[in-house]
Amino acid sequence: MTMMSLVRTLTLLAASSSAFQTTRSVIKMSASGPKNIVVIGGGVQGTSVAFQIAESTSLPAGSTITILEANKIASAASGKGGGFMARQWGDGGPTQTLHELAFDMYEELCPKLGVESYRKLPVLSVSPGGNKKGKQDNKSKNKQLSDIFPTWLDGSIGRVSPLGFGDDTAQVTPKEFVEKMLEYVNQPDKPGVKVVIGKCTGIECTDGDDGEKVVTAVTYQDGEEEEEKVLNADDVIVSAGPWTCQAEKWFDGAIQLPMEGVKSTSIVWKPPTGDDTVDATALFCGEDNRFGTHLEVYPRPDGTVYICGIGGSDYITTSELQDSAFLFDCPPKDDRVEAAASAFQMMSDTYSTRGELAKTQACMRPCPPDAKPYMGRVPGYSGAYINGGHNCWGIAWAPASGKAIAELVLEGESRSVDLRPFNPARYTSQGRGGRGRKKKGLSVGEQW
Repeated sequence: MTMMSLVRTLTLLAASSSAFQTTRSVIKMSASGPKNIVVIGGGVQGTSVAFQIAESTSLPAGSTITILEANKIASAASGKGGGFMARQWGDGGPTQTLHELAFDMYEELCPKLGVESYRKLPVLSVSPGGNKKGKQDNKSKNKQLSDIFPTWLDGSIGRVSPLGFGDDTAQVTPKEFVEKMLEYVNQPDKPGVKVVIGKCTGIECTDGDDGEKVVTAVTYQDGEEEEEKVLNADDVIVSAGPWTCQAEKWFDGAIQLPMEGVKSTSIVWKPPTGDDTVDATALFCGEDNRFGTHLEVYPRPDGTVYICGIGGSDYITTSELQDSAFLFDCPPKDDRVEAAASAFQMMSDTYSTRGELAKTQACMRPCPPDAKPYMGRVPGYSGAYINGGHNCWGIAWAPASGKAIAELVLEGESRSVDLRPFNPARYTSQGRGGRGRKKKGLSVGEQW
């Protein structure tokens, strides 16, 4: 046999072996029976996981998908967040893929789902002005930005510069996105996603042949009855925002998930009296030492304006979150509401003279020590996964996170996102380490 013939023979054998392995894999997937999949957490992250699983062609026929939510769907940050996203605003690290993939997925999904609050919009950086209040012609002073300068920014402001012209910056009202995902997958021709209201109390397992524990069920209480109830589960994904760290107890300490909850107040303005629409330009404002604010201002398609960056946040520890701190009740701070209103009305004569608050609220963003989310398998367990701790970008990253976890659960690995940097067990062998609060001047990556 010539060397060329030998190479050809070996190549054919390798191809045949590869095809056999692929066939075996396909047979194994198709032979697997229906699965009971439970997602713990009904925010935009958990719902995105359930949605992507329900829409996957790898989901075995006859499977059930259940979201177990302690309060109500989109009750925490997903019902109170700004919903801003920016495709290229990442730091170039491992989370960059989440920024880019999710941004593109929102652009595709929102029209498909009928989400009316999604749109691209420009963004300005605005410095606070002086103490003089009253109407000013700021648009004519910034002629180079006239196409994106909002008419309602007509008060006391300083320097203005563009951060984006609406090509790679967008917004969505996260609560609507969550609701539309559930509507879409619960049509008659879809497998559906069931929502169960109840607080998870534990995860039941059996001992596997290879020494791993195998997930069999999730236990919960529905709030009205003290009796514990059970959801059968072949796979469980814990995706409960700041409260994801409760999984440490559910998995008997097999994983450590250090988490800090940053509890912040936000406000929503009604459309100004007499106006049906509000110019669609978002603002990122500089520090205003008079009020202790660094406002982020997001006009929405319904004419309301959402404002965060109010300052005065509280820092909630891992142990407090494990005790369900602010899970059911997360009140705003009255002094921060007043500060935010005053700071914004200094910048906008329109809202100073014709503005009225529609809503005051507070929610938490979940912050792991390294600003990276926890996404992946629970070590030592079969059928157990974590998807939490997505910090200030949790809403913006949700579709990509959901897709990655759905691939991991149904196909054995994520093809769309490299999950290695987000290994949920990255603190387990080292202990919790130094966590600390996020203070001004301390570098925490993308964790604002």
